[in-house]
Amino acid sequence: MCPYETIPIAQRRICSPSKRIQVMDVLLLLLLCVLLVGLPNLAIVESRRAPVLDYFEYCAMSCRAYSASLEEFGGVGDGTTLNTKAFQAAIENLSQYAASGGSQLYVPPGKWLTGSFNLTSHFTLFLHKDAVILASQDENDWPVIDPLPSYGRGRDTQGGRFSSLIFGTNLTDVIITGDNGTIDGQGDLWWQKFHKGELKYTRPYLVEIMYSDNVQISNLTLVNSPSWNVHPIYSSNVVVQGITILAPVTSPNTDGINPDSCTDTRIEDCYIVSGDDCVAVKSGWDEYGIAYGMPTKQLVIRRLTCISPFSAAIALGSEMSGGIQDMRAEDIVAINTESGVRIKTAVGRGGYVKDIFVRRMTMKTMKWAFWMTGNYGSHADDNYDPNALPVIQNINYRDMVAENVTMAARLEGISGDPFTGICISNVTIQLAKKAKKVPWTCTDIAGISSDVTPAPCDLLPDQGEEKIGACTFPEESLPIEDIKVQTCTYRRNL
Repeated sequence: MCPYETIPIAQRRICSPSKRIQVMDVLLLLLLCVLLVGLPNLAIVESRRAPVLDYFEYCAMSCRAYSASLEEFGGVGDGTTLNTKAFQAAIENLSQYAASGGSQLYVPPGKWLTGSFNLTSHFTLFLHKDAVILASQDENDWPVIDPLPSYGRGRDTQGGRFSSLIFGTNLTDVIITGDNGTIDGQGDLWWQKFHKGELKYTRPYLVEIMYSDNVQISNLTLVNSPSWNVHPIYSSNVVVQGITILAPVTSPNTDGINPDSCTDTRIEDCYIVSGDDCVAVKSGWDEYGIAYGMPTKQLVIRRLTCISPFSAAIALGSEMSGGIQDMRAEDIVAINTESGVRIKTAVGRGGYVKDIFVRRMTMKTMKWAFWMTGNYGSHADDNYDPNALPVIQNINYRDMVAENVTMAARLEGISGDPFTGICISNVTIQLAKKAKKVPWTCTDIAGISSDVTPAPCDLLPDQGEEKIGACTFPEESLPIEDIKVQTCTYRRNL
């Protein structure tokens, strides 16, 4: 029932450019079908019959001994009744089973209006396919919490921030999943306040898990988040799988998935349309991130599809002051997206971005395939250290194809602090009819290339086709890749 096994890296095939073009055509046809018919169901949960109140099956990292439905705690799914107290009462009651097999809360069909609520350990929140958790638009339903210590302030304003809709801190073994149920942030009101400068605190996220271990977020549709969608931070052993994220492409800061100061994270089989980066890898902001000193490392991203006309499919930074190391991304599709992979940093960030590996990426209608910038700016405050220079090194891109691209790459390091160890091989970029006359711009970088079209800048000298394998991709797997799911059941027993 849970067939999503990891394919060993050594057994995976690298498509030739011609085959990848064929794959591109198939994907474009699928996207046309999406526009005509509707979004595909990307859920990986497979139930033998439609989930009902008393019994159903699903896939998860951990199974639970005790179960309950939100309705048993006074929940009303009519779209107007506020269910914050029902969620809080249910989770508080179920927390008593943490040490005796754990518990799960079932959200049945309906529209469940709620403010922010907190999860507990050894716990699963499961959404029926026709369940919608609907975020309240009343600010009084969102507690204000302290800024993140690695950021020093809120992203939108100085001071505190609104708690996320679904929030958890200092947890072990927590799962948010479903049969492709929906979490609707009703973000338009928040976007308007942002644009009008009316925010008192930083906007809430849809899901934020802090200081936690063994986290699964899967098989859900997230729409219209007030700001970022999924934000695991200061956590380890995190799996985000089978998530669909949808937001207007002009909505402000609606990043898809933002692993932040996390170790051992796996993001896979996700479809994201957003107003900002589809995946943004972070680790703290300027002097606050440097002082906190917690990197994001051992990150796997695979089988991601991204549409984001004004941002990147995968961004590293700009808040990367705690460091980013050992990111492995493969089988990525970016369509109508500003850039495929973007590294964002600045003087004052400190930290590092190193040991980055990306392969088998397909891009269609892009402004840039690759973008690195050392002058991103946007500081937390005026107390950043101008001598804190970031280290960008060992960046590997290989086995990629792109078409209808305005400019192949814009690679801009920092004067006196060049980005080094850049390697690009087996990459074919077909430029758009109205492409820039100079397809590559490079300053303050160093590296090599092999079998790249159009020919890169002189700072990336061509090593010849015999060096096509020069840009490495680790063959050994990371521990997070070995985590498996199992068949679990919900059976009402309270």
